[in-house]
Amino acid sequence: MIDFADMLSGYRRFRNTGWTEQRERWDDLSEGQSPRVMVIACSDSRVDPAQIFDTSPGEVFVVRNVAALVPPFETNPGRHGVSAALEFAVQVLKVGEIVVMGHGKCGGCKAALSQALKDAPPGEGGFIHNWIELLDDAREKVVERFGDDRSRDAERAMEQEGVKVSLANLRTFPCVRAKERDGEIKLIGAFFAIADGQLHLLDEESGEFHPAPLEA
Repeated sequence: MIDFADMLSGYRRFRNTGWTEQRERWDDLSEGQSPRVMVIACSDSRVDPAQIFDTSPGEVFVVRNVAALVPPFETNPGRHGVSAALEFAVQVLKVGEIVVMGHGKCGGCKAALSQALKDAPPGEGGFIHNWIELLDDAREKVVERFGDDRSRDAERAMEQEGVKVSLANLRTFPCVRAKERDGEIKLIGAFFAIADGQLHLLDEESGEFHPAPLEA
């Protein structure tokens, strides 16, 4: 495992290779960004969208949080970080696609299913529990199907239901709903399995996830 000193070594490699070799691109990026895709992913250190999709700087606008969650559209006072990022991506950057990417072995989804942090005070798990309460309805579906089973199958079902929750909540935002209706934006559900490195895509008609093709 690396520490910050190792990260500084990485920075020096970046300056000597990545930045220098792509100086023209970085000059262009210094004038602004125009990504066509927004990715909403988990904060988990194992699921970096830039690495999974092999993208370069400036190509995707990424928001990461616990369990890759999107809260519903709300106008009450508060710190609406995900909503602000979404608003910026849709209204200012005018992205054409939004990808919600869940993943295997997600700690946030596991905590939502187990309710292990239910009574934890803020700072000791309470903030996490309050956030993953967004998955309460999804949890009911999983429990109805699996009962008290907490196997890997139940956990994966919870992780994939979480993607569906975020997609549904995206559609509560008037700007997203209108642009999707007019064909200006597309919502995509995805799931990355850490165990085998395979990406799965959601078929919203069937509600099932299927492996993404490995060839174009």
